[in-house]
Amino acid sequence: MIKKIMKIALGFFAICIFTACGNKGPDAGKTIIRIGHNQSQNHPTHKGLLAFEKYIEDNLGDKYDVQVFPSELLGSQTDMVQLTQTGAINMVVASNSILETFDDFYEIFNLPYLFASSEAYHAVMDDKSITDPIFTSTRDGGFEAVTWLDAGSRSFYTVKKPIEKPEDLKGLKIRVQQSPTNVRMMELLGGSASPMGFGEVYTALQSNIIDGAENNEMSLTDNGHGEVCKFYSYDMHQMIPDIVLANYEWLEGLGEDRKVFDEGFKIINKVQREEWTKAVENAKEGAVKMGVQFSYPDQKPFVDAVAPLTQEVLSRNEKLKPVYEKIQEYNKKYPAKEASK
Repeated sequence: MIKKIMKIALGFFAICIFTACGNKGPDAGKTIIRIGHNQSQNHPTHKGLLAFEKYIEDNLGDKYDVQVFPSELLGSQTDMVQLTQTGAINMVVASNSILETFDDFYEIFNLPYLFASSEAYHAVMDDKSITDPIFTSTRDGGFEAVTWLDAGSRSFYTVKKPIEKPEDLKGLKIRVQQSPTNVRMMELLGGSASPMGFGEVYTALQSNIIDGAENNEMSLTDNGHGEVCKFYSYDMHQMIPDIVLANYEWLEGLGEDRKVFDEGFKIINKVQREEWTKAVENAKEGAVKMGVQFSYPDQKPFVDAVAPLTQEVLSRNEKLKPVYEKIQEYNKKYPAKEASK
């Protein structure tokens, strides 16, 4: 009943901002650019979007009013992607994980242990020969990706005990993102996958609906998960980017203004990645003060456990094989380094 009431309230809010609450006052007549994401106002993603807002309004402020909506104010990530498809909002930041349900080209970046190092990860994501075919694959679906954002590496954090080996996940309900790949990953690791939206995780942890989750260090402090989960285990099973999506029809209608927006998209990427590096260090320090214990399990048992998933996906989705091979070239160029403890 509570969820139903919340959905009704969200629907009413969306109707208000998309229709009745038009531009008034000094901004009357400007085109509103609405951007949604699921992080807080302290998050690097929000800071990157604010830099984008400033750049667009500094250069085209007589024509556009950019509005950024954090913390799932416009709904869950899946809701916001669908709103972007229809043009109800212009842009959304969404985890690559959920995008495989919109186009299976995005499956490639959800594979566990895909990247040997963060350097390989960044090099791949900056290589347009790899990303462009993927980013434009959803045009027929109403949107395309305009840039990517760093979301670090994902590891397990739990309430009652650290995860030192895959067997430690047995019997535990772990929140994963709403992606078939992530559900299968947890199955292979021996845990029980609990797919849910990011905004639901804190309450689910607090009420013992789930035993833990998997995400980057920022989730411990920026979203308060470290108040409940005191064990963070650096198995680093995924490096999944966040993707900035834009309604395709809106992009195509920008005309000459598109050049300014394209520069703005580069600014989102640059500012967010700079802020990310600082934020992760601050999050680790903050988590220690919250009483979170960090551990560094041997990765090999985790890598071995999920190895079948990569073969399953590549066998089922053959168009990913050339992309996978290019990624392996970067992995050879930027091999793994010993984890810093």
